[in-house]
This record gives sequence, structure tokens and C-alpha cells, in this order.
Amino acid sequence: MKMHIRYRLSSAQKGIVLLEGLIAILIFSVGILGAVGLQATMIKANSDAKYRVEAGLIVEQRISQMWVDQMNLANYAEPAPGTDISAGSGLPNGRRITIRGDIPNCAGNLSCFVVKVTWQQPGDSAEHNVTSVARVTGGV
Repeated sequence: MKMHIRYRLSSAQKGIVLLEGLIAILIFSVGILGAVGLQATMIKANSDAKYRVEAGLIVEQRISQMWVDQMNLANYAEPAPGTDISAGSGLPNGRRITIRGDIPNCAGNLSCFVVKVTWQQPGDSAEHNVTSVARVTGGV
């Protein structure tokens, strides 16, 4: 004959499985929220890198234009606030400034240029920029 032995759970043990389940759900939820936050940060960093590459391309194109057209270097100066390039460049609030000769490292040398592209990302109050200094020799 088989005997069934019954154990009585003390009142302190009741609901422990429910509590463990809730703690497991809490830990899982925190992990998922961390992954979502990480993805949001990666998307922001990716868009910042995209804008930075676009700005660098615009700076290099401007310097290349000056190298090709050295007889008209005076026409490339764009004093502040510069030229609005946001429509054709894909840079939000993008501006290009080209300064000729009037910079500390050039000491008035008219073949020295600083090309600066600025933009402001949507939802960000900070202004970002890419700046390059170039010496275009040959023309005056």
C-alpha cells in the first residue's frame, strides 16, 4: 500500500513563486529598456557621423574648386555669416564660411584659406562644425 505524505507549507513560503516571477520580469524589463536606449544612442551617433561626413565633403569640394580656379581666388571669400547651404547639402541649418588670409596661422597670406561648414542637428541646440585650412598656391 502506498502512503501519501503531505507537507504543509508554512505561511512564510506562500507566494514565493509569484515573487520570483515578478523579479524575473523586472530584470528582463530593465535589460530591454537598456537595449532600446543603446539603440537610440547609436541612431543619434550614426546621424551625427553622416552630417560630419557630408560637411567634410563640402569643405573638400570648396578647396578643390579653389585649386582648379586659382585665377579667381578672391571670388571664393564668404565672410560670416556665410552662405546658406542647407537646401542642397542635406545639412540642417547648414552654412559655409570661407575666410581668406585673415587668420592667425596665415599672417595675411592671401593664398591661405579657412573653409568652415556649420550645421545644427534637429532637436539639438549645439552648433557643429568642420573646419579646414588650405594654402592654395599659384594665383593671387
